[in-house]
Amino acid sequence: MHGILLVHAHPDDESISTGATMAHYAAAGVDVTLVTCTLGEEGEVHVPELAGLAPEAADQLGGYRLTELREACAALGVTDQRFLGGAGRYRDSGMMGTAANEHPRCFWRADLDEAAGALVEVMREVRPRVLVTYDPNGFYGHPDHIQAHRVAMRAAELAVADGVAPAKIYWTAVPRSVLAAGIEQFAGAGDNPFAEVSSVEELPFGTPDEEVAARVAAPAHGEAKAAAMRAHATQIPAGSWLHTLAGSWGDDFRAVEHYVLASGARGPGNGPYGWEDDLFAGLAPR
Repeated sequence: MHGILLVHAHPDDESISTGATMAHYAAAGVDVTLVTCTLGEEGEVHVPELAGLAPEAADQLGGYRLTELREACAALGVTDQRFLGGAGRYRDSGMMGTAANEHPRCFWRADLDEAAGALVEVMREVRPRVLVTYDPNGFYGHPDHIQAHRVAMRAAELAVADGVAPAKIYWTAVPRSVLAAGIEQFAGAGDNPFAEVSSVEELPFGTPDEEVAARVAAPAHGEAKAAAMRAHATQIPAGSWLHTLAGSWGDDFRAVEHYVLASGARGPGNGPYGWEDDLFAGLAPR
């Protein structure tokens, strides 16, 4: 049986960037394992009545986000969710240069081989054929995303000795053509995430279309992804541009996700760039 392992930094990252992919493979009977590296203790709180959970107040947000993640996974049909090293082992590091980066338990300060070793234990158990995580910049530079990348890639190296290394490794990506369409879509809108951007070259992320390797389109699971995002209410308020964009583009946005192939042989694809439509493309069943 094929299996896919996704390594994300905080609760909600899985739904925003890979929710449709997870729902698609879970519905197809593929073993889907999500490893979340922190509880997201340093996140914002967009639900006013829960403001007291914030890190500067009761510092109980992480526990609440655990329940949000559970609901999101249920919406996606994912039953195997774990925290790296156990819930609470690593703390949300906050943004780069903040006081949260100095917390002795923050993920940014984690010993790389120790954290990777915890992930190898998961690999030994589930034996994934495909691993999904972020690129070296953590997509947009968040320290926990960068560390998740480092841990996932180191774990893949260590797993070779046990014969459980994934056959293919993908990094999440957004093609520049998609970003350009977003800039055009939101032009003049009140809730415009691209208000200060005139071209994709100004953004700190975005992958040239020719460097993208895979496009997973799962229109049947667009609502599942939307429901998973709604479950993360403390982080993604009802009026968020993420919901607005999904509503404007429908399943063309929320149910289509793209990836760069970081390791492994590229399988057969289609379109002008030969994008795979299956992350297991080219892999023989095991």
